[in-house]
Amino acid sequence: MVTGSMGRSRPHYFLEVLELLITESPRSPVSRRSGYQHHLDTGIGMDDDGGMSDVGDRRTVRVERRAQLGAFLKSRRAKIAPIDVGLPPGPRRRTPGLRREEVAHLSGIGVTWYTWLEQGRPINASAQVLDAVARTLGLDHAEKVHLYRLADVPSVPAAPVQAMMPPGLPVILDKLSPLPAVLLDSKYYVLAHNDAYRALFPGLADADSNVLRTVFLTPECCNPYQHNVDDKRRMVAYLRGAYVRHLDDPTWQALVSELCAASTEFAGMWARNDVAVPVNLIKVVQHPAVGDLAMHLTMMSLPATDGEWIQIFSPVDDTEATKLAELLAMKAEVRLRPVDEHRRRYHPVG
Repeated sequence: MVTGSMGRSRPHYFLEVLELLITESPRSPVSRRSGYQHHLDTGIGMDDDGGMSDVGDRRTVRVERRAQLGAFLKSRRAKIAPIDVGLPPGPRRRTPGLRREEVAHLSGIGVTWYTWLEQGRPINASAQVLDAVARTLGLDHAEKVHLYRLADVPSVPAAPVQAMMPPGLPVILDKLSPLPAVLLDSKYYVLAHNDAYRALFPGLADADSNVLRTVFLTPECCNPYQHNVDDKRRMVAYLRGAYVRHLDDPTWQALVSELCAASTEFAGMWARNDVAVPVNLIKVVQHPAVGDLAMHLTMMSLPATDGEWIQIFSPVDDTEATKLAELLAMKAEVRLRPVDEHRRRYHPVG
């Protein structure tokens, strides 16, 4: 039996080619389907009253995504020389880079399957198949995420994270003054902040400060956050969404256990199993020196880090801006005097 260059028998190779030709033949059963079935395949709406426009739009998007997938795979394949993956250069090639069958062989998948993938056929590629193709094509993380999205695979691979804070972040936070700004991790620990944030949240500027502990474990009279129930649920839901990515980290379990034991409110919200992402909204911040301040809370994630994100507080109007300016103009001892007086009066120690 004669064997091809990739170690496959010729009969097997011809069967694969025949299968492709039959699939693409105009006499395929697709051409004999009913108008409704053809509509489902092509995404063409039946009429304005039929309620099919959303289906058509989704199909159009999927068809375009598959076309983009094929173009992306071809472009990555063309960038890799055979010698780069341990293959001999071989005879003169009509196209640059690897051949389809070489990519399939190196990825451990069938040539027909990879061909369909590159042709944008409506097939379901698993994460394992995409991972193998990504390794063969030497894709970096951004390219791998792009591949997953084009292939309609929902489980986008997690990004590699930095263990250290980006060195320019403290400077950025300082430049945001007079707007209070803070860098949090996904457990709501305060990692860095500017002077305006320290003035607005004096109890959250110390080492090991945690916003969730402050929100759920601080008496209402001393709590800088005037949260409603929905705000608190959203915070817990964000924590839940991040928690699943750190199931092997004992510090996460310790924080959740601590909060559940100390706060029945947190425990109830945690038991709801809600998940969410941070959203921009209005927060009312309580400070004894100037009263309540209504602030826009703007959040920005840092994709290169492990779930870290920046919160920026900006006054909602000129009145609130005046109160914030007044607070920031105070000397630290004047600003903290009503805080200390309240603690001595209502929460004496010893």
